[in-house]
Amino acid sequence: MYKHRGLLIVLSGPSGVGKGTVRKELFSSPDTNYEYSISMTTRNPREGEVDGVDYFFRSREVFEQMIQEGKLLEYAEYVGNYYGTPLDYVNETLDAGRDVFLEIEVVGAAQVREKVPNGLFIFLAPPSLSDLETRLIGRGTEASDIIADRVLKAREELEMMHLYDYVVENDEVSKACDRVNAIVTAEHCRRERVEKRYLQMLEGE
Repeated sequence: MYKHRGLLIVLSGPSGVGKGTVRKELFSSPDTNYEYSISMTTRNPREGEVDGVDYFFRSREVFEQMIQEGKLLEYAEYVGNYYGTPLDYVNETLDAGRDVFLEIEVVGAAQVREKVPNGLFIFLAPPSLSDLETRLIGRGTEASDIIADRVLKAREELEMMHLYDYVVENDEVSKACDRVNAIVTAEHCRRERVEKRYLQMLEGE
């Protein structure tokens, strides 16, 4: 019997665009069927962040060992810290037929695109560049020189939009979530994703 593999959903976008906020809103819905793949990072937790919930917080030594052992689907060094996605969890969940949701940085998304070209890649975009800069400054979690680095990096990341399948504007979090869910529903109905199941049904008759 044909087993439908889960869909790898990648949500990415420039720093400060609200990826984490949108992801948390999506997963707060009782109707969500996504499995969240928690990223790993070497940066220190921000206030309110929990190890194993928001990120796996690991030392640089542990992270670099996982790189050497090929245990990451993707990884990137961003503003002095590593970010990455543990590989085993992703494959096991997809093979079980469940959708895996990744919220990752733009550089990491480009790596995943090369390894999993049939994934679903969604770029979360700000209403404007000035809005993005305001969000970065308003966080109040980093020093001014780091904020300046993030603003410069965000401009570069916006130029990588062409690598994605869909663009969702994060003007309002609830509306952005509705758009993401609509895209995922449509992707599950793509002919190439369901055709094998129906061909197998025909062969069995």
